[in-house]
Amino acid sequence: MNTSEILPEKEPGTGTHPLRFLLWLMMVSITMIFAAYTSAYIVRREEGNWLEFDLPARLLVTTIILALSSATVQWAYFSARKDEVRRVQIGLILTVVLGVAFLIGQWNVWVDLVQNKIFFGGVDSNPSGSFLYVLTGVHAFHLITGLIFLLIVLRKSFNYQVHSRQMLSIGNVTIYWHFLGALWLYLYLFLLLNH
Repeated sequence: MNTSEILPEKEPGTGTHPLRFLLWLMMVSITMIFAAYTSAYIVRREEGNWLEFDLPARLLVTTIILALSSATVQWAYFSARKDEVRRVQIGLILTVVLGVAFLIGQWNVWVDLVQNKIFFGGVDSNPSGSFLYVLTGVHAFHLITGLIFLLIVLRKSFNYQVHSRQMLSIGNVTIYWHFLGALWLYLYLFLLLNH
C-alpha cells in the first residue's frame, strides 16, 4: 500500500502533506546544524593558531557538478508533471550519476588536502583543516541520504508510481536535492570568503 494512500492529503492546520511537512522540519534542522558549524568556524578562526592555505581547486568542479544535478532533477520533476515517465527515469538516473560524481570529487578534495599535509586530526592537524573536513564531510553524508531518496523515487518511477497524479515523492526529492545544492553553494561561498 502506498504511503500517500494511508496519510491524509493535507495536515490539519498547515495545509501541507505530512511527509512534505516532515521534509521541511528536517531541512530546518540541517540548516541549524550548518549555521552552528559555520559560526563555530568564525569564532575559532578569531582565536588564532589558524593555518591559512589555498582551497583545493576541485571544490569549484564539484560545485558545478552539483549545480548540473539540480538541473537534471528539475527536468525529471517537470517531466513527471507531463507524464513523460521515461524522461523522469533518465533525469533521475543523471542526477544519481552526478551526485556520485560529486562525492568522488569530494573524496579527491580530501586526497588533495592530505597531499598538502592538511589533516583532519593528529599532531600535524590544524583547526582550519579540521573544519574543512567536517563541513564537507557532513554535507557529503546528507548528500548520500539524498542519493538514497533519489534511488527510492527512481524505483517508484519504474513501477509507474511517479506521474502527474502522484507527484509527492518526486516533489519531495526535488526540494531536498535543491536544498542540498543551495547548502553546498552557501558552504563553498562561505569558505571562499572566510578561508
